[in-house]
Amino acid sequence: MNFSKSDIAKNISIKSSVSAGESKIILESFLSLIKSSSKNGPVKLSNFGTFSFKKTPKRLGRNPKNKVSYIIPEHIKLNFKPSNKLKSRMN
Repeated sequence: MNFSKSDIAKNISIKSSVSAGESKIILESFLSLIKSSSKNGPVKLSNFGTFSFKKTPKRLGRNPKNKVSYIIPEHIKLNFKPSNKLKSRMN
Protein backbone atom coordinates (compact mmCIF):
# COMPACT_ATOMS: atom_id res chain seq x y z
CA MET A 1 0.00 0.00 0.00
CA ASN A 2 1.44 3.36 -1.03
CA PHE A 3 0.67 6.72 0.51
CA SER A 4 1.38 10.09 -1.00
CA LYS A 5 1.94 13.24 1.04
CA SER A 6 -1.56 14.40 0.18
CA ASP A 7 -3.03 11.09 1.45
CA ILE A 8 -1.16 11.45 4.73
CA ALA A 9 -2.20 15.10 5.07
CA LYS A 10 -5.82 14.17 4.38
CA ASN A 11 -5.72 11.48 7.11
CA ILE A 12 -4.17 13.96 9.55
CA SER A 13 -6.93 16.47 8.85
CA ILE A 14 -9.68 13.87 9.32
CA LYS A 15 -8.33 12.36 12.53
CA SER A 16 -7.31 15.61 14.22
CA SER A 17 -10.09 17.87 12.92
CA VAL A 18 -7.78 20.50 11.44
CA SER A 19 -8.10 21.92 7.94
CA ALA A 20 -6.42 20.21 4.99
CA GLY A 21 -4.13 23.21 4.47
CA GLU A 22 -2.97 23.16 8.08
CA SER A 23 -2.33 19.42 7.96
CA LYS A 24 -0.15 19.87 4.85
CA ILE A 25 1.85 22.54 6.68
CA ILE A 26 2.22 20.23 9.70
CA LEU A 27 3.42 17.34 7.51
CA GLU A 28 5.88 19.51 5.54
CA SER A 29 7.33 21.04 8.70
CA PHE A 30 7.72 17.57 10.27
CA LEU A 31 9.53 16.24 7.19
CA SER A 32 11.82 19.27 6.93
CA LEU A 33 12.64 18.96 10.65
CA ILE A 34 13.57 15.29 10.18
CA LYS A 35 15.71 16.06 7.11
CA SER A 36 17.58 18.94 8.73
CA SER A 37 18.14 17.07 12.00
CA SER A 38 19.34 13.92 10.19
CA LYS A 39 22.25 15.84 8.67
CA ASN A 40 23.83 16.03 12.14
CA GLY A 41 23.26 12.35 12.92
CA PRO A 42 20.52 9.72 13.15
CA VAL A 43 17.11 10.85 14.43
CA LYS A 44 15.40 8.23 16.57
CA LEU A 45 11.68 8.37 17.27
CA SER A 46 10.81 6.00 20.10
CA ASN A 47 8.58 3.07 19.11
CA PHE A 48 8.61 4.27 15.49
CA GLY A 49 12.07 4.11 13.94
CA THR A 50 15.29 5.88 12.99
CA PHE A 51 15.91 8.33 10.16
CA SER A 52 19.47 8.76 8.85
CA PHE A 53 21.23 9.79 5.66
CA LYS A 54 22.87 7.06 3.61
CA LYS A 55 25.38 7.44 0.79
CA THR A 56 24.61 5.27 -2.23
CA PRO A 57 27.60 4.28 -4.36
CA LYS A 58 27.84 5.05 -8.05
CA ARG A 59 26.60 2.20 -10.20
CA LEU A 60 25.92 1.14 -13.73
CA GLY A 61 22.44 1.85 -15.07
CA ARG A 62 20.78 0.89 -18.33
CA ASN A 63 18.01 2.54 -20.33
CA PRO A 64 15.44 -0.24 -20.93
CA LYS A 65 14.22 1.28 -24.21
CA ASN A 66 17.49 1.53 -26.11
CA LYS A 67 19.78 -0.62 -23.88
CA VAL A 68 22.36 2.19 -23.56
CA SER A 69 24.45 1.91 -20.38
CA TYR A 70 25.44 4.88 -18.25
CA ILE A 71 26.87 5.54 -14.81
CA ILE A 72 24.49 6.69 -12.08
CA PRO A 73 26.52 8.98 -9.78
CA GLU A 74 26.64 8.48 -6.02
CA HIS A 75 24.15 10.48 -4.01
CA ILE A 76 22.88 10.84 -0.46
CA LYS A 77 19.35 9.73 0.44
CA LEU A 78 17.26 9.73 3.58
CA ASN A 79 16.94 6.23 5.00
CA PHE A 80 14.31 4.92 7.46
CA LYS A 81 14.73 1.88 9.66
CA PRO A 82 11.54 0.88 11.53
CA SER A 83 11.72 -0.09 15.19
CA ASN A 84 11.01 -3.64 16.32
CA LYS A 85 7.70 -2.54 17.89
CA LEU A 86 6.56 -1.02 14.59
CA LYS A 87 7.62 -4.16 12.71
CA SER A 88 5.70 -6.37 15.11
CA ARG A 89 2.54 -4.23 14.75
CA MET A 90 2.75 -4.42 10.97
CA ASN A 91 3.10 -8.21 10.89
